[in-house]
This record gives sequence, structure tokens and C-alpha cells, in this order.
Amino acid sequence: MLLIDKYAYFNRLKNVHPVEKITLSLSLLLFALIVKSPLVSFSIFIVMSTMIVVLARIPFSYYLKLLVIPLFFLFSGIVTILISFTDGHTVISDVIWSVPIGNWQICISEESLKRAVNLVFIVLSSVSCLYFLILTTPMTAILDVLRKLKLPSIFIELITLTYRFIFVIMEESINIYQSQSSRLGYITIRQGMKSLGLLISILFLKVFERTKQLSIAMDSRGYGDEILFFDPSYRYSPVNWFIILFILAGMAFIYVQFGGIL
Repeated sequence: MLLIDKYAYFNRLKNVHPVEKITLSLSLLLFALIVKSPLVSFSIFIVMSTMIVVLARIPFSYYLKLLVIPLFFLFSGIVTILISFTDGHTVISDVIWSVPIGNWQICISEESLKRAVNLVFIVLSSVSCLYFLILTTPMTAILDVLRKLKLPSIFIELITLTYRFIFVIMEESINIYQSQSSRLGYITIRQGMKSLGLLISILFLKVFERTKQLSIAMDSRGYGDEILFFDPSYRYSPVNWFIILFILAGMAFIYVQFGGIL
């Protein structure tokens, strides 16, 4: 997570207006979710991944590591969609693979395969759009855009504090884990479970203490009803808007011409 925040501040697209990056990523995300076309989703994934690796210069190896995280959860969802269980008397016309087990039958149909493939491409395209946004745009810039959109200040402050405490929890958990490991707290499974329970309870107390310290620090600095940030200056680029429109038009063309594939 710390590395994600670092790349958000140090990438080749850091000076691009955040509104342009948010418009591109969210537009493609919504388009992929609405049309649900595997070819369109795959095209969006290729375009966004290319922009992340080639334009923003995010290391390809690190980007692959980030993709592994949602793929782990995606696999569990695919299995339930892809594999069907039926009794031996039920006939499924479009079965492409089946294995009888006693009175039951495990099978994969053409329809379930299409749904699984569609889900994979939609998830990949959605994840690539979100990764493009968070890897190229600092959180402060995103919050500044939300503030200009006149969203409730309490909503923006909740996002700010939640984002801040992600790093607090990570820092405290790493320190506690290292302290436990140095004392052989995870040498056996039983001892490891006990240490993990202690880690969670101590982590809760540490975070609660840091919350109190943060509240005192904010009050001592004259905190009112809104958290103020430094507002960096960005400029809109007609070239970037043309590229955004060109990409959206290209995706619409692919859907109209080839949307029926798969």
C-alpha cells in the first residue's frame, strides 16, 4: 500500500489534471459494467494496462503483483459459476464436460463457460481502471475533485481519515508482528494462533490510542468543521480530452461492430 501511494506521487502522469484521469477511468469502468461484452472488457484492460505501464511508467512486475490480489477472489467466484451439480437423471443439452460421481454429475456447460469468461474480463477491466486511477493520482487530488463537486464535507473527511488509518494499521501491525516473531511467537501453529489473537487485540488498542492522539492534535491546531488541504494547480489539456473521447469512441465502435462475440 505504501508503494501504491509512492507511485501515485511519482509517475509520469502525476501532472495530468485529476479530472481528466477520473473521467477516463470511471467512464471506461461504467461502460464495461453496462455493456458486459468480453471483447470490450478485454480491450479496456489492454488500454488501461498499457497506459499504466508505458505512459505512467509503473513497473510491470509490480502491476502484475497487484493483479494477483483480485484474481485470488475472482477464482472462488468463477468456480461456483463454472461448475454445476446435477442429479444423474437431469439432462443438460449444452454440456461440454461432465464427470459422474455416484448419483450426481459435475458438469460444465457452454452457458456457464460464457458467464465465467465474461466475469473474468469484466473484473480485469474494472480492476485496471481503478488501478490506473490510484497509481497515477494522489489521494489529495482525488479528494480535491470531490470537494469541487460539492460532496458533503463529512463524506470527504471520512474518506480522508479512513485512508490515513490504513497506513496507521499497517505500521502498527508490522511492528507488533516483528516483535512477536523475534520472540518465537509463530514457531508452532498453536502458538501462532495465540499470537495472532494477541496481535488483533493489541492492534485495536494501539489504533484507538492513535485516534485519540490525532483528535488532540487536530483540536490543538484549530480544527473546525473541515479538513483543509494544499490545493495544487493543474491545467486542463485539450489533447488529453481528445484522447479520452477517442478511446471512448473506440470502445463504442468495438461494441457496436463486435459486441456479439462470445
